[in-house]
Amino acid sequence: MGLLSCNNVMVDYDGYVATKNVTFTIEEGDYFCIVGENGSGKSTLMKAILGLNKISGGTVSYEGVKRTEIGYLPQQTVVQKDFPASVYEVVLSGCLNKSGLIPFYNKAQKERVSQAMKRLRIEELKRKSYRELSGGQQQRVLLARALCATEKLLLLDEPVTGLDPYVAKELYDLLEELNQKEKLTIIMISHDIKAALQYANKILHMKTEPLFYGSKEEYASSEIGMQLAGGEKNV
Repeated sequence: MGLLSCNNVMVDYDGYVATKNVTFTIEEGDYFCIVGENGSGKSTLMKAILGLNKISGGTVSYEGVKRTEIGYLPQQTVVQKDFPASVYEVVLSGCLNKSGLIPFYNKAQKERVSQAMKRLRIEELKRKSYRELSGGQQQRVLLARALCATEKLLLLDEPVTGLDPYVAKELYDLLEELNQKEKLTIIMISHDIKAALQYANKILHMKTEPLFYGSKEEYASSEIGMQLAGGEKNV
């Protein structure tokens, strides 16, 4: 079942083309990685999918999911890392899209928060201040927050940036578990080609426009995939 598709999507800013000619389809259960060098349009594309960037050409079609049903874990900023709230409050804020104009959270939403924290194994952090957590713990909290917004589709923008290799692997393993066991569809921006080849089933390689789109097996045997899979970190 298709969840969303992009057809010749283009985004520009004051005449500068940030991304163009992007076409792909996300099926239910996909683990879809978007790779490419810095400034290649990856984050711009993800924000266009979320409706945060206005597209100047083409279409983004939501087929099996509503835009308000998409969970999103953006790149963390310094300000976000120092956010003065409890872990529970941060995770609970993921229910905002489902609250509409209602100025309070209902019992079902609070239960959803408890389940998300259990899935991410952060129940013991519930009362702690978010700003006092380690980088890995903060990413788990933000992932739990994103899970409160969705049962179908999760978008992540470079979720392991700044994490040490052990903690990064823990997060990758959590995402794989959500994808394989709970059938959550994932779209992830990554600089880590090896991780993309290990975990994803589809890969899009961007450089303003697509250089490659297809299965990870096709990518691994493509010219660009063979050039980059040898271990470059900052692709």
